[in-house]
Amino acid sequence: MKFVLDPALGKLTKWLRILGHDAIYWRGDQKGLMKLAERENRVIITKTRKILQESQGRLTVFFVTENNPFLQLKEVIEGLKLKVKPEDLFSRCLICNEKLISIPPEAVRGRVPDYVYRTQGSFSECPKCRRVFWGGTHYERMMEDLRRAIGEDNGGEF
Repeated sequence: MKFVLDPALGKLTKWLRILGHDAIYWRGDQKGLMKLAERENRVIITKTRKILQESQGRLTVFFVTENNPFLQLKEVIEGLKLKVKPEDLFSRCLICNEKLISIPPEAVRGRVPDYVYRTQGSFSECPKCRRVFWGGTHYERMMEDLRRAIGEDNGGEF
C-alpha cells in the first residue's frame, strides 16, 4: 500500500517509512495531493476534513483524529489493517522515501564516523540522496518507540 500524507503529518510520514511503507509527505496544495493520489493509486492520509469531503469517494482517504504521532501511527495501522513486518523495518530512506540498498562496510569508510565504521557490521544507502544508515543506538531507541506505540501484539514481534 502506498500513501500520500498532508502537510500536518510529517512525523507520521517518517514513522510509516520506518515501517517500510512508501509514504510521500505532500507540501503542496490539496488539488495536487489528490491528483498525485489518483495518478499513483495512493491512499491519502489526512487531518483535513476538506480533503475527505472533496475526494467524493473516488479516492481512498484515511482521516486521522489523533495529534500525537505515535497515536496517529497506531490509528493508521489499526484503521487500515497494516501488518508490521520485521523484514520491512528501516528499508526506506527517512528523507527521500527511496528503498535502501545494502552496501559493504568498506564502501562507507570515510563517510561515517570512525567509531561507527569499526563497530557496525552492516550499512544501507539511499540510492537517491546517498545517505548512509546503520543500526546504532538511534535505531534501538526507534525500535523501543515502535514497541510502545503499537505494541508487539499488533503485527508480530520485531
